[in-house]
Amino acid sequence: MTHPGEAHAGGLSGRLNWLRAGVLGANDGIVSTAGLVVGVAGATLDSAPIATAGIAGLAAGAVSMALGEYVSVSSQRDTERALLSKERAELADFPDEELDELTAMYVAKGLSPATARQVAEELTANDAFAAHADVELRIDPDALTNPWHAAGASALAFTAGSLLPLIAILVPPPDVRVPVTFVVVVLALAVTGAVSARLGSAGVGRAVARLVGGGALAMAVTFGIGQLIGAGVG
Repeated sequence: MTHPGEAHAGGLSGRLNWLRAGVLGANDGIVSTAGLVVGVAGATLDSAPIATAGIAGLAAGAVSMALGEYVSVSSQRDTERALLSKERAELADFPDEELDELTAMYVAKGLSPATARQVAEELTANDAFAAHADVELRIDPDALTNPWHAAGASALAFTAGSLLPLIAILVPPPDVRVPVTFVVVVLALAVTGAVSARLGSAGVGRAVARLVGGGALAMAVTFGIGQLIGAGVG
């Protein structure tokens, strides 16, 4: 039998997963857009090309993230629906075997055979499908992930992350825009890295170092490429 605390923990885990996915989406937006605008800034001091590239990168990245998340979650939801449909059919065709299976699952959880049988019978009498979906499949039929919600959240997180380097590079004067953007991005990645590490119960220092190092390297490489292209064109 599912303990109320387990249900609460499951809901909390789901919210943490969504929050972690949002932080990772924001990180993607920060790094990819920062690399793009810093690269263009390495080639030109004109704000128009930088803004155009940044906005285009933001839009393309947000659409790509949303589409990828939609396809991924849709596939997961289709699989869950197929499993639930199969379980319904098995309950209709083999009710006794399914009752024995549910009993065995509760025995595996630590209940005595007699208690497990009683629990399985009571749950089956109340809602056999819900019982099997919970214990056997670990799926809540009434709380399947919505692919549109996932796509929207992913696009929103990427957009929020992308806006930071875009604003940071367009607001300052041309002679300091790259250093300002570099500092803003590094600080933002340090914060999001720490948050994602805390959510994942991982070491903060190592996670922040990886994220900051990767973001700094991306900006350095794209800035260098921008300068080489700008010099070649000039």
